[in-house]
Amino acid sequence: MRRLCVFLLLVFAFVRLQAQPEDSLRVSVLTCTPGDQVYSLYGHTALRVENFTRDFDLVFNYGVFDFTKPHFTWHFVLGECDYMVMPLPWDIFVKDYVRRGSGIYAQILDLTPAEANRLQAFLIVNCQPENREYRYNFLYNNCTTKVRDVIEQVVNGEIDYPALAHGETYRQLLHQLTKNYPWSQEGNDFLLGADVDKPLSDRESMFLPLHLMSYLDGATLRDENGVRSLVGKKEILLQEVAVARRPSRWRSPKGLAWAFFLVNLLILLVERSLRRKWWIYDVVLLTLQGLAGCLLAFMFFFSEHPAVGSNWLVWVFNPLPLFGAFCVARAALKGGISRWHAFNFVVLTFFILISPLLSQKFGQIVVPLTLVLWLRPLSYLLSGKRWKISPSRSKL
Repeated sequence: MRRLCVFLLLVFAFVRLQAQPEDSLRVSVLTCTPGDQVYSLYGHTALRVENFTRDFDLVFNYGVFDFTKPHFTWHFVLGECDYMVMPLPWDIFVKDYVRRGSGIYAQILDLTPAEANRLQAFLIVNCQPENREYRYNFLYNNCTTKVRDVIEQVVNGEIDYPALAHGETYRQLLHQLTKNYPWSQEGNDFLLGADVDKPLSDRESMFLPLHLMSYLDGATLRDENGVRSLVGKKEILLQEVAVARRPSRWRSPKGLAWAFFLVNLLILLVERSLRRKWWIYDVVLLTLQGLAGCLLAFMFFFSEHPAVGSNWLVWVFNPLPLFGAFCVARAALKGGISRWHAFNFVVLTFFILISPLLSQKFGQIVVPLTLVLWLRPLSYLLSGKRWKISPSRSKL
């Protein structure tokens, strides 16, 4: 029922908006500060059109998607997710941000009446069913860059942005917004490859809402009448009340990863004292490595998500350890040692040596996890055939 009411309200709004070509308008860029949920960590940008001629107030939101579409999850994993622009009344739009405690800044654009009406007309056409969808890309074509592009299309002159970029990379900017959410940060670092470690231009830096707001603050518009500031006035429409979290050091991914390394170092010492290899543990570890590798390899080869195709972590996390788990188990059941350990040791050693030279910046868990994987074949190479590997008496 609520969806039906909103739909009827929007239909009524479009009828009224298209009834008169010249309206008294105020156009604002809305910047919503980050929330504490994964989908809201980076903030949001939208366009607000206030129509004083007919006392109407709409927010045009380019961050809407329809998760009920067939095979939505599959297309999302592939990076083939289509977002859409949707108009919402201001009072409905703002409720979500009041609930999550985010702030909303409004940058009122200094547009001529003709430019403002052209922007309104553009948005109305863009919201039609045949025009409203676009291929979403988190870094290059998102709700924030769409707002910037719409403004650039409707103004008469050319917009000059200030030079604010200082050589930051996509990864560094994302880290700034996820510093209090280390698990989200490690997830990003695990999936995003070397392409996000290149210095950004000013235009590329505008993919984040708070950064676009800073660029708009100093932007000027040059036309035949001279130069004017793009933003005429700035207001705080909703005060931010969210409190940043302070993650526990030992519950963080980095702390847990190093603790896991110490546990594996202890396991190695126990194995040496017992002169026995716990091969089942190796099978479990290789299986987990291979399953993580299946995800990473799939993203690397098939997904259209940005930067996943340049991820050097696929060197370590790929499906091959699943085959290694089979080889280790088969050899152990026969009372022997698989050659997989020697192969795995060479691959991991080479990665450890070469990784500091790569252009990709790895997450904080990569070093301890790689060392964990490296310890296991190292222990076999150190023991040789002196230690007992018995399928009937091996312990986990």
